[in-house]
Parts: sequence; structure tokens; C-alpha cells
Amino acid sequence: MNFQQLRIIRETLRCQFNLTEVASRLYTSQSGVSKHIKDLEDELGLALFERKGKRLLGLTAPGRELAKIVERMLLDAQSIKNLAEQYSQQDQGTLTVATTHTQARYMLPAVVAQFRLRYPKVKLHLHQGSPQEIAQMLSSGEADIGIATEALGDVEGLITYPFHRWHHAVVIPAGHALEKQVTKLAKAGKQLALKDIAAYPIITYHEGFTGRAVLEKTFQAAGLTPEIVLSALDADVIKSYVELGLGIGIVASLAFNPERDLGLRLLDCTHLFPANLTRIAVREGQLQRQFADDFIALCTSSCKD
Repeated sequence: MNFQQLRIIRETLRCQFNLTEVASRLYTSQSGVSKHIKDLEDELGLALFERKGKRLLGLTAPGRELAKIVERMLLDAQSIKNLAEQYSQQDQGTLTVATTHTQARYMLPAVVAQFRLRYPKVKLHLHQGSPQEIAQMLSSGEADIGIATEALGDVEGLITYPFHRWHHAVVIPAGHALEKQVTKLAKAGKQLALKDIAAYPIITYHEGFTGRAVLEKTFQAAGLTPEIVLSALDADVIKSYVELGLGIGIVASLAFNPERDLGLRLLDCTHLFPANLTRIAVREGQLQRQFADDFIALCTSSCKD
């Protein structure tokens, strides 16, 4: 048994049993991959994969148990490398952070700037994706740190820390009827209601992004069915279409900048929508480099609930 065999087992699962893709990822031949698998099965005296001819279809029962051990062994091997680098190259290396567009665009710039000053020799890679993609990158070891509002808190094998809380808000074109309505309500000591927002076409985040599920539950609880005419992955796109007059927008309030969004107005909706919690996640059991711990510390110290 050797580490190359273990890597092949892991990559075979990641590639959904496509050995051609496994060979490409590990810079070897498909025949070599097949031979390593066969040699390991012969050594263990077990069939690890279900087959149809030469094709692999899935894992056998012992194969599923072995896959869990393989993950732990490769994780421990990576931790040993991290430990060595921790002492031999304390301020050098690579840190991969997987996050959503909202966090990368609005929350992380200040953190990244501080981190770069502290660790100028560390290569920082920011990968943007959906919360599900971020969780997968963490679980597979492709990312060191994940940051998102959805998904991370429910994934087995991940440890999460609170990053910051935020609320949704409504963005409208300057001079919109809602702006006048808010002013009128304020004079009467009243606030905007959900039904006032649901009366207009809405542009907001795509399903699974930036608290979209929270928005839907809030409207449902009030017995309202808003007309969502357009959805997008990030606030910049949403604001662009609001400026065109296609509807009112519901975005994370942190995505609004009055100095840049001159043609828009932000309506405070903290009384309407519950707070969302963005989490930082790492893989359980993986030894992190000191600079990774410091990156997390910079995140948590930059925002206080």
C-alpha cells in the first residue's frame, strides 16, 4: 500500500469513477490508475469498487469504509506537511479561501489588505463560488478556509466560526414611490411593511445565495407571494437592473455604497427581515498554518455583532 494508491482512491470518488479524469488530475495514465486500484484490491483481498466490465460504477461496502480511512490518512499526511512548513517557512506558503461574491466584494478587502501587510510572502488565492461549492472545496481539501452565509453550518466534518451578522435592505431608484411613502410613514411614526415591498416587482439573489431562503420564509410567514422578476448571483448586477427601472432590489445592506450608488436609495428593513449569519469554516482535524489562523482572526476582529 502506498500514498499514490490512496490518492487514486480519493480522486476516483471526486471524479465520480471517471478514470480518465483521475489520470489527468494525477498526471498519470489511465492504465496506471487501473493497475494501482487492482494492486490495492489484490493486496487487501477485497473488491473496493462495483464494476460493469471495465467501468467502475460505485463503491462496495468495504470500499465505502476504506474511503473514510483514506480521507483521514491523506488529511493527516497534509497536516504533517503543514507542521513542517509551520516551523521551516513560517511566513511563506499558499492560503486558499473559498467564498461568495458578496463576501469577496464587500467584507474581505480590508481583511485581505491587512493580511498582505502582515504576510507579504504568502500567496493568497480567492475562489468565488456558491455556498455548496465552497463546502465541497473545503471537504475535498481544495480550500483552506470557506466563508459563506448558507450551507457551511450543516456540513459534517467542518468546524465553523461566526464571522458577522447582516440584514437585507431594499434598494430603489431615486424618486421611486417607495421613497416618498417611507417619508410619509416616518412623519406618522410608522415604518414600511412587507406588503408595501411585495406590491412591486422584485429583483434579488438567486436561490441558495446571500440569504434568499430567509427572504422567502419571511414573505411566506406573512402570507405574501412577491413577484420576483429577476434573480442574480451578486448585488452589483441586482443594482444595475434596479437602476434600469425593472423592479426594486433586495440586497445585503453592506452591498450599498452611497458614494458609488448615486442613483439609488437604500431603505432600512431591519424591522422586516431577520439577521443573517455569515460563517467561517475549516476542515475538522486539519492542522492549519499560523497565517491561516491569523487570517481568521483578522476576519473575526474586523466585525463585531
